[in-house]
Amino acid sequence: MSDNRRNILGQRGEDLAAEHLLHKGYRIIERNYRNHFGEIDIIALDTTRMPKTLVFIEVKTRKNTLFSAPSEAVTRKKQMQIIKVAMAYLSKNKLAESATRFDVVAILLPDNGFTRIDLIQNAFDLSDCF
Repeated sequence: MSDNRRNILGQRGEDLAAEHLLHKGYRIIERNYRNHFGEIDIIALDTTRMPKTLVFIEVKTRKNTLFSAPSEAVTRKKQMQIIKVAMAYLSKNKLAESATRFDVVAILLPDNGFTRIDLIQNAFDLSDCF
């Protein structure tokens, strides 16, 4: 798949994920947040829990599961990168004491089938990576 088609698929997936999260009671704070460690697709506040939880969300979109499920693309290396970005975000915004969580939104977007969106809450945490 060309980079342009991959980018279009990824953007479509992120848009679907953001819409899904809004319907689940999340409030989107940032999309495509970047710092020198990397990028986080979505940063949101889960308002359905007390205390409200700051959630760092990785979105993975695939057209099929021929090579792997979308969620399997969030490798340990990717998890570590997301955690580093999140820690820097928390420090920069003086949110170190906030309740936080790492979720994954896995999306299957086949050309001729039904879109499937899976929200995996607590997909990983610090202990998974260190």
